[in-house]
Amino acid sequence: MEYNVHTLPNGIRLLHVPAASAISHACIIVNSGSRDETSDQAGLAHFIEHLIFKKTEKRTTNQILNRLESVGADLNAYTTKEYTCIHASFLNPYLDRTLELFNDIVFHSTFPEDEMEKEKSVILDEIASYLDQPEEAIYDDFEDLIFTGHSLGRNILGTPESVNGFSRKDVQQFIKNNYHTDRIVIAVLGNYSLNKVIKVGSKYYKEIPQNLYNPSRIAPLAAPVIEKTQHKPIQQVHAVLGMQSYSLHHPYKTGLLLLNNLLGGNGMSSILNLQIREKYGIAYTIETNYSPLSDTGLFTLYFGTDKEKTDKAWTLIFKEFKKIKDRPLTEVMLQRAKNKFIGQIALGEENRIGLIISMAKSLIDYDKIDDLDTVFRKIQSVSSSDMANIANEMLNERNLSSLTFYPLG
Repeated sequence: MEYNVHTLPNGIRLLHVPAASAISHACIIVNSGSRDETSDQAGLAHFIEHLIFKKTEKRTTNQILNRLESVGADLNAYTTKEYTCIHASFLNPYLDRTLELFNDIVFHSTFPEDEMEKEKSVILDEIASYLDQPEEAIYDDFEDLIFTGHSLGRNILGTPESVNGFSRKDVQQFIKNNYHTDRIVIAVLGNYSLNKVIKVGSKYYKEIPQNLYNPSRIAPLAAPVIEKTQHKPIQQVHAVLGMQSYSLHHPYKTGLLLLNNLLGGNGMSSILNLQIREKYGIAYTIETNYSPLSDTGLFTLYFGTDKEKTDKAWTLIFKEFKKIKDRPLTEVMLQRAKNKFIGQIALGEENRIGLIISMAKSLIDYDKIDDLDTVFRKIQSVSSSDMANIANEMLNERNLSSLTFYPLG
């Protein structure tokens, strides 16, 4: 896909992706997330993401929320381990309105104490709701095992204790320390010329004071293999198995993405879904996930089942692992897996807001954006021996930690 990048004097980059549509999509990505928090700041990046919608130097909360919704646009945001993202979808005439609002909430929020107290209550409810969903909570607890003592292991939402302790000074200091102008991308996908995007982007972002990135992230150490069981007031067994894996820059990243998709990724035809759910009816949900990060990654398998079926599930899972490790994929099987993965990626391009966010992140992570042909060539270049090497590392029982939630009694 065609794209253009324009860098402002302060380091902020404008990403322009032309698209012939009446609907436009835009985002502002800040390369700062929960991993950039200190131990007593757990949840602060997410807290800030909530607060920026509350009040700015010139807008009330209602004015912020209505600025785009009043013209039918959609505005939202989220926080991850390494990013904060604000995004919007809107009709083409409202580009100026959208980028101005992004500027206002990200760089001119005032963080009033009364709004902070109200939002703390909202987030405490969010934490409680999250903990009531074992299929979600188990992932965070597992990450804490794998990244023990590291900020990557902490829950993005924080804890009730950390959230209650946040002050306005904490918020302002975190932004000063982590919102680096050369790690910010404003991306626009729509029916605009490059000059139009540069003109509007420069209008609202060229005067932002320069705040350049000083590398300070510390990569996590390799964690020992841990097997942990917890008994909880739940009805089913929930289990996660996994390990630290390849980073965004590892040569095996594409191969693990392919293996993950083949083993337990999107679609009902994954190996584990066919063998565990469809053939034996053991688990309603069984899936694998691979999350590459800037300096590490995480590969996991999750399933939920009845207590009496748990041992059978583990037996079948490790049987499939052994088959993949011991018998390299034939060229036909490998090409079939590649075709499926390539097709899913191509269809994913139809999700235009997801596409522009992905492109903006790629610009931050790699200082470039691969077109689809390049992505597909990388997938096609994965060999059967690559897949065997990856499987023997990632699916080796001796390397895998596990966390299991069992029902009480």
